[in-house]
Amino acid sequence: MRPGASWAVRRLRGAAAVVAAAAAGVLGLAAVQAAPAAAQTSGASCSAAYSVQTDWGTGFTASITVTNTGSTAITGWTLSYSYSGNQQLTQGWSGNWSQSGETVTVANASWNGNLAAGASTQIGANFSYTGTNTAPASVTCTPAGSTSGGGGGSSPGSVVATPSSVQVTQGSTATVGLALSSAPSSNVTVTITRTSGDSGLSASPASLTFTPSDYSTAQDVTITADATSTGTATFTAAATGYTSATITATEVASSGGGGSSGGTAPQLHVSGNKLVDASGNQVVLHGVDRSGTEYMCVQGRGIFDGPDDQASITAIKSWGPVNAVRVPLNEACWNGESYVNTAYAGAAYQQAIEQYVQLLNANGIVAILDLHWTDGQYTGPGAGCSSAQATCQKPMPDAAESVPFWTSVANAFKGNDAVIFDLFNEPYPDQAAGNETEGWQCWLNGGSCPGIGYTVAGMQTLVNAVRSTGASNVIMLGGLTWANDLTQWLQYEPTDPDGNLVASWHSYNFNACSNQSCWTSEVAPVIAKVPVIPGEIGENDCAGTYIDPLTSWLESENTGFLAWTWDDWSGACSSGPTLITDYNGDPTAYGAAYKAILEALPGG
Repeated sequence: MRPGASWAVRRLRGAAAVVAAAAAGVLGLAAVQAAPAAAQTSGASCSAAYSVQTDWGTGFTASITVTNTGSTAITGWTLSYSYSGNQQLTQGWSGNWSQSGETVTVANASWNGNLAAGASTQIGANFSYTGTNTAPASVTCTPAGSTSGGGGGSSPGSVVATPSSVQVTQGSTATVGLALSSAPSSNVTVTITRTSGDSGLSASPASLTFTPSDYSTAQDVTITADATSTGTATFTAAATGYTSATITATEVASSGGGGSSGGTAPQLHVSGNKLVDASGNQVVLHGVDRSGTEYMCVQGRGIFDGPDDQASITAIKSWGPVNAVRVPLNEACWNGESYVNTAYAGAAYQQAIEQYVQLLNANGIVAILDLHWTDGQYTGPGAGCSSAQATCQKPMPDAAESVPFWTSVANAFKGNDAVIFDLFNEPYPDQAAGNETEGWQCWLNGGSCPGIGYTVAGMQTLVNAVRSTGASNVIMLGGLTWANDLTQWLQYEPTDPDGNLVASWHSYNFNACSNQSCWTSEVAPVIAKVPVIPGEIGENDCAGTYIDPLTSWLESENTGFLAWTWDDWSGACSSGPTLITDYNGDPTAYGAAYKAILEALPGG
């Protein structure tokens, strides 16, 4: 939603958003690999692979993948390399970067120094240059230390659970893999016990044995749900000398048992101008936005605004054939930036989002993850705040934190194509530049954009970041002017090796493109070429006079929609387009109009 409306104060608490990515530039990956001789510390070793992610002629984004190539875990690493030209460091992330002359050094950040054998982490930085951008001949990786067997060294190993949280339908099972992060000196037994929560959930076997030769090979633990109860249980996987792993399991009702599961969400990909499932059947998405996870964490008030349990999803599904929920995210909370309360950041935030996505998917609902609030100071036209922190919507994603964000999110959800990535909620670089052409160029290429004082990540950079992880998930890209302008979307569409891009469109009664004549001339041509997902629709008059004709037109184009927002912000719409007056699903007048639209759909 565009900032500056009468409910702007509420908007700062949670409205439409952004996603971040690293540096800018034109497409064309000039990759140079370096596999240097690694220094040895207690048998540990590591390597570094260098590549240029984007290069825009006067600057570039370097990406380095650090890999533990030894047989034991390491507790830290340092990189060193030299350029032969005048490349100068301007900004680095996911490590402590410094430069002296031509020599660059990087030490691990606090959260990515510990690497199990074979594990990798990715870091990056922006550099300026003139002339020729020649890659370094090699990158030297020096491990800071290694762990000894059974945690006997200075840094103990850990029990690793993958995934760390699962959702189990009544009467069925889910599987979690357990392994050790470092080799034991002798056989180690890991015991699995339920330490709290729903007694209808159980784990087997009760113990697993790992040997010095197969400690890193995952062994399965089966989580079984009974046929009647619902709830959450916590299991602890513990071994002497190792840090324990926690497994969180949530049991949900099955559709056959009178519950509200609705089955597994469809695995989606793009075919022509349609979204289709694994069988090639078209899927048209209808649903709601669930605001809160973009603002609660950075304001130190929690993670979700309101409940995130099965009952809350049941209430959403009670309105009709809802098969999509859009979840706005905050990059500083996901990345665990220092200014966010640790209780609501990093692993805690990531786990909460992952659990909610699992619950949505188990209810037959596609989860759309949208990066809403990002870092970067901006005070120009349309600014939502003056802070450089992720406390409001910015015109474009910042380079420093958004690429690590999307790399991490993509790694977390790759393989689950019932999750869509909405790269940047509502771009408005055209407002900052005062020029639409320059706005679209910034949108695609990023870099130093007119009117924006921080280095921007373009959409091509973000697509590259997601695909570099191996994730093939469908990617949404919103147009200019707070995602309401799609006029040059097809011209500036990024390149995607997987061919899984869709256009994201937002439509409110106060937008410029808010009548059928505009929809037909500006939006319909895009719908004819690629899938379009209206990720936010709504009106700020607490009525249905705008969304009624809008949704009728979208249905005539075989296109779905999601309404902003399923949040009880009180005041019955005075705080913006809020659908509900409570989390049981009692509607506002605007919500009642939308509920009637959903109920009129096939299956409603």
